[in-house]
Amino acid sequence: MPDLSTHVRQLRDLADALEAQSEPACDPFAPHPDTLDVVNNRHTKRGQLNYAVPDVLQLQRRIRRYHADHGIQHGDIVALALDAWLRAKSYPPDLKPPKAEAS
Repeated sequence: MPDLSTHVRQLRDLADALEAQSEPACDPFAPHPDTLDVVNNRHTKRGQLNYAVPDVLQLQRRIRRYHADHGIQHGDIVALALDAWLRAKSYPPDLKPPKAEAS
């Protein structure tokens, strides 16, 4: 069997060099700039989102507490959290405004 120790050592050196120069990943929970623009726009049309969620997760209490600590409205907290999760799962929104219908 051939001696692969030289190749293994080179691969480890290469992996160490790549790890040393790589930048840490950005915060996966940071809101997308497009989402912030939509949420911060006062003229954004809003819709109701009603889903039954497990009580044991205490989501309503936690959302109220986060609102009290940071001043972000309840709907915006939900929108930012769901948008970040859905984008991470490769489901970004189509933020293009709908085309006006021809008369």
